Amino acid sequence: MSVLIRGVRLDGKNVDIYCEDDRITEIGSVSVEADHVIDGSDKAAIPGLVNTHTHAAMTLFRSHGNDLPLMTWLSEKIWPIEAHLNADDIYWGTRLACLEMIKTGTTAFNDMYYHVGATARAVDDSGIRGVISAVFFNMLDTGDIDAAIKGMTDQVNEIRSVGCDRAVPALGPHAPYTVSDEALGAIGDLSEKEDLLVHFHLAETEKEINDYKERTGEYLVPRMEEIGLLSPRMIAAHSVWVSPEDLDIMARNGVTASHCPISNMKLSVGRALPYPEMMARGIPVTLGTDGCASNNDLDMFETMKFAALLQKHATNDPTALPAHEALLMATRAGAAALSIDTGEIVVGRKADIVLIDLKRPEMVPGHDLVSNIVYSANGSCVNTTICDGQVLMMDRIVEGEAEVLQKAAEAANDLFCRE
Repeated sequence: MSVLIRGVRLDGKNVDIYCEDDRITEIGSVSVEADHVIDGSDKAAIPGLVNTHTHAAMTLFRSHGNDLPLMTWLSEKIWPIEAHLNADDIYWGTRLACLEMIKTGTTAFNDMYYHVGATARAVDDSGIRGVISAVFFNMLDTGDIDAAIKGMTDQVNEIRSVGCDRAVPALGPHAPYTVSDEALGAIGDLSEKEDLLVHFHLAETEKEINDYKERTGEYLVPRMEEIGLLSPRMIAAHSVWVSPEDLDIMARNGVTASHCPISNMKLSVGRALPYPEMMARGIPVTLGTDGCASNNDLDMFETMKFAALLQKHATNDPTALPAHEALLMATRAGAAALSIDTGEIVVGRKADIVLIDLKRPEMVPGHDLVSNIVYSANGSCVNTTICDGQVLMMDRIVEGEAEVLQKAAEAANDLFCRE
């Protein structure tokens, strides 16, 4: 399979981009035949966006349980419904999430949820990339850790058994308030042994920090280092309520923070992620939407804008988190965190490319393309989405979209009748 994009805007120039199989093989003036030829005039090419914190199948919960405190929302609105989820729900909820991501320019996501085999099949059928972890809870039970680790290993093998290179297994301990330290330490060991990413909710709220200290007598982040959970393989979602000492620990262990500005503001976590302090220590910061119950969408353009504006507001500094940094967080930094060979449009990289329609009202005039992308654009400005060298959307048409919308709506309606 080959794709040729003719005359597209890239880094301030109009160029041709040629992709063969799953790689970008030529950029410049290209004279070759291709299976797919795309007119890139009046379009700009950017790398596919990378969403580093999702619960994809929670698209089925979109608009359910809004305007509530975090723990009330979880305990009264989310967990009771999640108890009724089955694999079919997860498959169609994830297909809906993948459809939304394709239509809004996201080509890779980092997921934590249930029925991971169904999630992997949805990734396979949709054509985008997913780093997939089964959410793990033991509600602080310290018993039978070996059985828990075996269960996680089985789920990793279930993802692999789907046989899709774009579906990558990871480990998904939920949070310090739902997983015992003993289990978290064992998960850290498994991550190191099998070289698996760890997807974890860390320091989302002040209550989480205070409750952990009251329960254990320890400070949260230092304790996570002590038990061996922190490493360059960790994607720490939220990472809002962290002290300077915590940041030093995160930097020392190579932890990546996944910033979820919209979810944090909607659930009123009470503080902005300390981005300047993280940058000063060299902590990688990426962007995530969180799930559709706490966002309520998966539009990474919106997330880039909110991330930039939240930092400006929180620091009282209009130069904080400029547009080009927000775009890098959503592309190169996210790809690096997930160990995906994407994030830049250069020869040799995987062919994950998004074309933005420069004739959209939001993109006119074009004084500064990157500023328009971050501050003006939204997901509907995406015209074409290519992942792994495959054209998943062109002229905003995605094959099978109507079926996905229908089946996902049916799954949601059925799920909420099971209470």
